[in-house]
Amino acid sequence: MKLGFVGLGIMGKPMAKNLLKAGYEIVAFDVVKPNLDEVVAAGAEAGTSAADVAGKTDIIITMLPNSPHVKAVCLGEGGIIEGAKSGSIVVDMSSIAPLASQEVAAELAKKGIEMIDAPVSGGEPKAIDGSLAIMVGGKEEVFNKVKDILLVMGASAVLCGDIGAGNVTKLANQIIVALNISAMSEAYVLATKAGVDPEKVFNAIKGGLAGSTVLNAKSPMVLEGNYKPGFRIELHIKDIQNALDTAHELSVPVPLTAQSMEIMQALKVDGKQKDDHGGIIQYYEKLAGVKVRAGKQS
Repeated sequence: MKLGFVGLGIMGKPMAKNLLKAGYEIVAFDVVKPNLDEVVAAGAEAGTSAADVAGKTDIIITMLPNSPHVKAVCLGEGGIIEGAKSGSIVVDMSSIAPLASQEVAAELAKKGIEMIDAPVSGGEPKAIDGSLAIMVGGKEEVFNKVKDILLVMGASAVLCGDIGAGNVTKLANQIIVALNISAMSEAYVLATKAGVDPEKVFNAIKGGLAGSTVLNAKSPMVLEGNYKPGFRIELHIKDIQNALDTAHELSVPVPLTAQSMEIMQALKVDGKQKDDHGGIIQYYEKLAGVKVRAGKQS
């Protein structure tokens, strides 16, 4: 089966490579030529535009930064809507506002093009090893047609409801992740300031109720002071902004989510927006005047 893939950034590139390894033919496109060249070197065919990709394939995957990019790639000049045939399927794996997913799907439907929203969680490491968690919104029959493809890129793919439900689920995920990292950060800064090795705290609590996937993934990084991005703070800011906008549209108060946004905005002011979101701990370190490191006691 020949697939289209538009958007070959930090997540899309390894996802496309995993599809190639699984034996799928891919026509790919990205405005960043080195990213496209790398995927072509791995076996993909280069497309000249999103419309070109859509014209050569029946299932087109998009992995883009935010709502405006998805709208432009799907509906704009040279976009998927110009090249896709009736009956084609767009699988948007970007993390965007749920309302934007619904708007794009409605426009594509006028041309007989189906769409599902299928954002992911797991960051670059899980994109590389093909173990992403994929949250899907759309028609069940469309989901069933692409589920095997999704499971090449992810360890799970769950249909959460109609179009937009995937991105609602992703926003819920991002709220929980941001607050987990903040809670972890407060705890490790407290331990360090109290003279307790934060690595020993991690080892003591990870098997208990406070343990989590976030704790296991981020603790080794922050204990080394390693903020090389798997998922950048600036991208988490984007997701939290979408969460706040969606919550306010629905009259849902989200006070802790709002606080996490202000913490990340402070880090952005300090020039740390391209750090991994585990780097949220730097906000708390600055307030308390300590550095959290393995083996360190204040």
